Amino acid sequence: MFWIKFVTNFLKILRAGQTPKQIAGAFALGAIVGLSPSLTLQGVVIWLVIFMIDVNLSAALFAYGSFALIAYLLDPIFHSFGYFLLVDVTALHVFWTYLYNAPLAPLSRFYNTVVLGSFVSGIILSVPVYFGMKKFVVAYRTHIHEKVEKWKIYQVLNRSSLIQWYQRVRSMGV
Repeated sequence: MFWIKFVTNFLKILRAGQTPKQIAGAFALGAIVGLSPSLTLQGVVIWLVIFMIDVNLSAALFAYGSFALIAYLLDPIFHSFGYFLLVDVTALHVFWTYLYNAPLAPLSRFYNTVVLGSFVSGIILSVPVYFGMKKFVVAYRTHIHEKVEKWKIYQVLNRSSLIQWYQRVRSMGV
């Protein structure tokens, strides 16, 4: 039932609710955390940012789950990129040494090539993810939503007894 609620909440968010900027911002932040390991200092900081600013938590969780699934497939690329940043860019050696000797910085595990590569990749990819998601939300609200409601599967699922039972149970809790 969790997944049904999760998907229906996300579709409700796309239809109405918060602005496309808030949804896209949450999706971009969720993508950063999803691509990089979340049990690091930067992962905790980004989750705190998600909770503190006015973005949609469901969109951030959806992005986190989606990008975490593909992050494992991209680990070899993240390793190569992190290795490049840690070893091959000699101009950054002084910075890495300073960061390693800083009191809290080692908690970010930046010295791990996969962690560094995935976090920097997530930061870089968050910009196109933000603008792409913002355009998608606007397009969904103006064009796609009416087409989705006409799909047979949508109508069958929307009228199914399981969904109706779930909505009744959920409304009793409110």
